[in-house]
Amino acid sequence: MSPAEIIGLVLAGSAAGAINAVAGGGTLVTFPTLLAFGTPPIIANATSTLALVIGTAGSVFGYRRHVEAVKPWLWRFVPVSIAGGWIGSWLLTHTSERTFSKLVPFLILFATVLFLAQGAFRRFAGFDQREEPQVRHHAMAGAIAFQFGVAIYGGYFGAGIGILMLASLGFIGLTNIHEMNTLKTVLGSLINLVAAVWFIFAGLIHWPKAGVMTIGAVAGYFIGSHYAQRIPQARVRQIITAVGFIISAVTFYEEFLK
Repeated sequence: MSPAEIIGLVLAGSAAGAINAVAGGGTLVTFPTLLAFGTPPIIANATSTLALVIGTAGSVFGYRRHVEAVKPWLWRFVPVSIAGGWIGSWLLTHTSERTFSKLVPFLILFATVLFLAQGAFRRFAGFDQREEPQVRHHAMAGAIAFQFGVAIYGGYFGAGIGILMLASLGFIGLTNIHEMNTLKTVLGSLINLVAAVWFIFAGLIHWPKAGVMTIGAVAGYFIGSHYAQRIPQARVRQIITAVGFIISAVTFYEEFLK
C-alpha cells in the first residue's frame, strides 16, 4: 500500500467509527474508500465489516455506563441478531462478484436514503422525549422480527442498520437516546462479528487494509461515543448523505450507463 492509501484508510476508518458511534452509516465511508483504492466489491465489503467490528470495542467502552440499563433487552434481540447476521453473510459468500457489483449502487442508495431519513425516524419514534419510557409490549414481537430482517441485511451489506435499529427501539417505547445507542452498538457489533467470522473463513478479507482501517476505527468509535453530544450531528449527516448519493450515482453510471 502507498502512503496515500494508508492515510486514506486510517482517515476513513476514523470517520466511520465516529459516525457509527453517534448515528450510524459509517459503511458509507469505508466501503467507497476501499473501492476507490481498487478493492473488489465483495472483498471491500468483508474488509470494511471486519475493520468496523473490531473498532466497535472503542464505542462499547465509551457507552459503558449505559450497558447495565440495556441488559434486560439483550436476551430478546441477541439471538435473532446472531442468526440474521449469519444468514446475511452466507448470502454474500454465495453471491458472484458480478452480481454483487450490480447490487452495490442499489445498496448504497438504500443505505443513503435510510441515513437521510434518520431525522424523520427519530421524530416519529419520539427520541427527544424526556419522560420515562412506556414500553409497548404488544410491539415486541414485531420489533424482534424486524431486528431479524435488519440482521440479515447487516450481514449482507450493513450500511444503515444502526438507523433501522434506533427506529425499531423507538417504536417499542424506548426514549433514552444514549441507552438506545448503547443497545444499537452492541447488537450491531454482534451482527458484524458473526459476518466477519464467516468472511474470514471464506477468505474474503484483505488483511493489510483491514489492519490499517481498524486503527482509525478504534479511535473514531471511542471519540464518537465519548463526545457524542458535542459533535455537530446535522453537519455529519449532510456530508455523509451527499457522499452516499454521489457514490451511488457514480456506481450506477459505472455499472449500467458506461
